Amino acid sequence: MSTTPDTVSQARVQLQRWLTAVPDTESVAHFQPGPGIQKLPIKFDINKLRVALAEALQETEFKGAIEDGFGAFSLTRRPGAQIETANDLSGLFYTRVDDTYSEVAREEKVDEFAFTEFIPAFRKTYFLTVWETLKAIAPIGRTRVLSKGLYNCNSWHRDPEPRIHIPIVSNPGSLFIVNHHVTHLPADGSVYFTDTRGYHTALNGGETNRVHLVAALPQPEN
Repeated sequence: MSTTPDTVSQARVQLQRWLTAVPDTESVAHFQPGPGIQKLPIKFDINKLRVALAEALQETEFKGAIEDGFGAFSLTRRPGAQIETANDLSGLFYTRVDDTYSEVAREEKVDEFAFTEFIPAFRKTYFLTVWETLKAIAPIGRTRVLSKGLYNCNSWHRDPEPRIHIPIVSNPGSLFIVNHHVTHLPADGSVYFTDTRGYHTALNGGETNRVHLVAALPQPEN
């Protein structure tokens, strides 16, 4: 479209209309459901979740690229497995990294169905109750606790399976994006379905770390 007196006039009218519309600055601090992000009708005790986090961190520490703002520790494992690999904490994902927009695979596939044992060190924490409740709803794969540092975001990617997210520590600047939908997930004990088979990222624009319990929902091979 070329610039003409008519298009300039149209732009002036449109801009004036946009300028007079007051942005919504309240709902952004709350959860807004949308395609790929929904709230399940169950809820856990947020205080017990935070106590469980503190208890778990007495037994282990966040592992991963901490210097880049990402940390994780596992709550489940393959039965009897004593060694946890870096791939167990991350796993296969797909991304687009340059202006060719071509999709590439990163890391190796994880058999989510194999992670059936709750790690003994955490069995006395409230996390066990959470895991057992989630298993009553659907098959559950890897269950991890993930930390996202302040002013940090994940890559723009998609996973082989959806995930359940339970925020334990959050802030209003912590956002989850699936495809074109973005929302805040409050840490109030709520449980969220996130269809991470779509392109997504998590970002923390706040001044405190964001910590979520994340459980994979294994999907059969196509």
